[in-house]
Amino acid sequence: MSTILGTTLSGRYRLEARIGAGGMSTVYRATDETLQRQVAIKLMNREIASDSDQLERFRREARAVAQLSHPHIVGVIDYGEDDSRPYIVFEYVEGETLKERIRRNGRLPITEAVAYAIEIARALGTAHARHIVHRDVKPQNVLIDEEGSAKVTDFGIARTLDEEGLTADGRVLGTTDYVSPEQALGRPVTGQSDLYSLGVVLYEMLTGEVPFKGENQVAVAMKHVREQIPDVQGKRPEVSAALASVLDTATAKRLEDRYADDAELIADLEDVLAIETARAGSATGEVTSVLRTLPSQTQRRIPFRIRHRWGAVVLVLVLLAIAGGAIAWVLATRTHHVAPKLSVAPPQRHLVQVRPCLSCAHDYNPDAISGPKTQNPNQVGYAIDGSTNTAWLTEHYYNGSLQKDGVGLYVDMGAPVLARDIVLYTRTPGYRAQIWASDSPPDPEVFKAGPGGWTRLADIASVQHKQAVSLPAGGPKYRYYLVWIKTLPPGQMLAAINEIAVYKLTG
Repeated sequence: MSTILGTTLSGRYRLEARIGAGGMSTVYRATDETLQRQVAIKLMNREIASDSDQLERFRREARAVAQLSHPHIVGVIDYGEDDSRPYIVFEYVEGETLKERIRRNGRLPITEAVAYAIEIARALGTAHARHIVHRDVKPQNVLIDEEGSAKVTDFGIARTLDEEGLTADGRVLGTTDYVSPEQALGRPVTGQSDLYSLGVVLYEMLTGEVPFKGENQVAVAMKHVREQIPDVQGKRPEVSAALASVLDTATAKRLEDRYADDAELIADLEDVLAIETARAGSATGEVTSVLRTLPSQTQRRIPFRIRHRWGAVVLVLVLLAIAGGAIAWVLATRTHHVAPKLSVAPPQRHLVQVRPCLSCAHDYNPDAISGPKTQNPNQVGYAIDGSTNTAWLTEHYYNGSLQKDGVGLYVDMGAPVLARDIVLYTRTPGYRAQIWASDSPPDPEVFKAGPGGWTRLADIASVQHKQAVSLPAGGPKYRYYLVWIKTLPPGQMLAAINEIAVYKLTG
């Protein structure tokens, strides 16, 4: 198999190193010679490429993962076949697996373990919203990138709940260290099965070991069916009762006793992260990143000194500035014996962010030729949630072109606003976009420019990771502001808006 290193698939992807292997495929680090970037290639093993069932399973994985785009899911970039061997191209994540991190460090800090559990749960929630069950959630399938963020990968045995499965009843798929009771028994699985497995992963992060050991994989699987997960507080007494309760619910044997869906689990994990952070008295690394994404009411549980650790520094600087101004005034009055002529200074004007309501972002696809006129409406809130870690995404365009005038997302400010600046954040830089505005509700069927429709305010040739856009000064107020995406980023099948921030002048 090593002889394939150095070859180029489809005249584009040069295989450089083998980084993983399984029964069905081998994963390589490769260079995309068209865009000069590193990617990961999952190449189906030649000896099973002629097996129609296995070939369909591989293609199914490509279709499943291509539907999923989330900051904590390893994204699919391309799919192809070379010499009758199919392959999937993924983003390349530099870092280590969560399993390697646990082996290297032992049990993780409690807040870090909960933060990773939240990121994984959010990723699974995106998959489950698409009716896709991972079926093999384990720390080996979670990558930790160089920034410390978790990304779920390897949907190799994932299956949509709507399709007829290729797996015969009674066959257990997935690693039995993390397998749910219903999956171990060969029964139908749902998103609740993934949540059970995530509960086991959280247990391992907290204790440094899996809950069950046995003579073989079947023995371990049967323990998941018959035995309760060991008490996490017995293994690590400093774990809070709230966190222990979350683990108990996530790993309940009966489905009716388990979390019903991802949202329930995520809400409890977010509460627990706030509680554990307060107990720890500090937050660093990825914990800080996740804390910033918590709902505002949950953040209030975190001590003020952690949420606003720079507040004291800022206050000192302000006081120093005031003191400096006072000293300067005293010196000036001592130098000039003649009373100065009084004058009124112009009021200070500065930009302040105008925040729309949490449900005031809307996807916009009026010129759809075929298919639905929606563009991931379930994700629109991510573009105005105050976090640059979450994103609204366009649909996938597999040929790399929109093939229409544009798609976009608009924000209803609730009332007319004289916006001065708009700042866009994206994790897919390079797409061309425009900023439009309107004082009347947009036509959902047709993109209309001019009176009664949209007014163009700005053009952006290439949107950067953080793109500040200055709008015309002195213009009219508008209630609706639209980010209209004209092209996809080079080499990408979708475009992302992580955050839209609207600013107006005040003072």
